[in-house]
Amino acid sequence: MKYYELTYLAKPDLSEENLNGLQRKITSFLQDGSGVLNELKNPIKKTLAYTIKKQKAAFLVTLGFYGEGGKICDFEKKLKSEPEILRYLIVSKKEQTLAATSEMEPARGRREDWISKKFKKVPSEIKKPTEPKVELKEIEKKLEEILGE
Repeated sequence: MKYYELTYLAKPDLSEENLNGLQRKITSFLQDGSGVLNELKNPIKKTLAYTIKKQKAAFLVTLGFYGEGGKICDFEKKLKSEPEILRYLIVSKKEQTLAATSEMEPARGRREDWISKKFKKVPSEIKKPTEPKVELKEIEKKLEEILGE
């Protein structure tokens, strides 16, 4: 069984009860296809960058599950038949264990790596080699020698 992640957009006019009912219906579709639900994230209402099926906002829901590759096609057909779902995306992923994700440090992006290589840290004070200070009396003596000759 492979690990998959389903992310879908549900209509924004759904009540909380209808949204929970839709989630239960999707998990039952998943279990009918011998899938096992791993994690379910709470729905978040988002405004969309562009309209999808004449909707400007939607509920974003993500769930992770284990499933067989051949059963995913049947699962997709059931998702397409649901009128409350505006869009969906199923992605196969490597499973991340909870222990591994909590101990991992956030990865630095490519841009940050490029910037750190290109522009190295500059010290706040640029140290110049110090020369011994010449006193005013010594300068006057040298001027008298030059002008006196």
